Amino acid sequence: MGTFSIQGGTKLKGEVIPQGAKNEALQVICACLLTKDKIVIDNIPEIIDVLKLIDLLSSLGVEVIRIKKNKYSFQADNVNIDYLNSKEFKIKGSSLRGSIMIVGPLLARFGKGYIPKPGGDKIGRRRLDTHFLGLIKLGASFRYNKEEYFYGVEAKELKGSFILLDQASVTGTANVLMASVLATGKTEIYNAACEPYIQQLCKMLISMGADISGLGSNLLTINGVKTLNGCTHKVLPDMIEIGSWIGLAAMTKSRITIKNVSWENLGQIPNVFRKLGIKLEKQNDDIFIDEHTDGYEVQNYIDGSVLTISDAPWPGFTPDLLSIILVVATQAKGSVLIHQKMFESRLFFVDKLIDMGAKIILCDPHRANVIGHNFTSQLKATTMVSPDIRAGISLLIAALSAKGKSIIHNIEQIDRGYENIDERLRALGAKIERI
Repeated sequence: MGTFSIQGGTKLKGEVIPQGAKNEALQVICACLLTKDKIVIDNIPEIIDVLKLIDLLSSLGVEVIRIKKNKYSFQADNVNIDYLNSKEFKIKGSSLRGSIMIVGPLLARFGKGYIPKPGGDKIGRRRLDTHFLGLIKLGASFRYNKEEYFYGVEAKELKGSFILLDQASVTGTANVLMASVLATGKTEIYNAACEPYIQQLCKMLISMGADISGLGSNLLTINGVKTLNGCTHKVLPDMIEIGSWIGLAAMTKSRITIKNVSWENLGQIPNVFRKLGIKLEKQNDDIFIDEHTDGYEVQNYIDGSVLTISDAPWPGFTPDLLSIILVVATQAKGSVLIHQKMFESRLFFVDKLIDMGAKIILCDPHRANVIGHNFTSQLKATTMVSPDIRAGISLLIAALSAKGKSIIHNIEQIDRGYENIDERLRALGAKIERI
């Protein structure tokens, strides 16, 4: 189990380039299974979850070539479909959440797709019904082995259908979308997720020869084609990492420029940070955050009531940044209610922040009331364990702002979502060491 040692209380300064988006990368890498032609993908973040998926596809028979750092080619012209029944596949497939998205492409191209119960963050229930109900509507038969937690779908032919998703699941939308592009006839996916990363997947599939309309809306229309060809694709910058850098800059009163953020794809993120009083400046396609020497003040609602920040499907605020917002609020002037609607275990890391001196009332598994210190009382250093990716980076931000030396164990959780985070922080002047 890896460990970070952090000497907090240092102001940072400099420029940072956000990594490629993890959530997009997982989707578009799985899409390479839809064709025998070569796919080249640039700006892939070389983080644990993505590298695990690449290794899984390689074991499945996909030829993977690392062209240069963050740029790979994939060619699925020799897929060993029998590998899906192997013990090794059940182990590898269960080690990451993103493995679920190989099911749709495999079903569409080879008539079968299997997956063990995927792993990932322990942040509450993350059911798979949306994926399989959508694939069943396309004509797949479904089976589930309860003893081995092993899921399977099979079909001789997929046929287009009207599919009303039971929830606007991003990975569920991606899976059903990838299956439908090779189905016979027209498919309509309603209540589809419309995140920029789903739009990116659609654009990639269109460049491969798919017929998709409705990009950016919650109704996708797909006219199936017989085959898809190869393409080149570039992954967007990671909006979650961009939000993490914004929070870090404010919390440590640092002067940071985040380069090439793709402003048009950030949605509510800049506005939500501004509600906490954080000043962001748009400089071309960069975000500049100056030193918040006088702190930042929470902007209440126009009637004076306490601000609530909650998550919602896109274009609402992403749940992946609520942990960052919560930790940044601990040093704001004023109070804010954090309402995590989508996952019931994501706020349980706040006990570590309370140990550091934060004023937080955990109302229930979904809501936390944060009373900001306005920097009149600095957080205290402590020893803690990272429970998941987003809580881990939030605790790291807290440690960088705290007085004294903090220790964070289980940093593999942070490495799952953030590429070389310690090296990039040191380049800005942070005192952090990987033990």
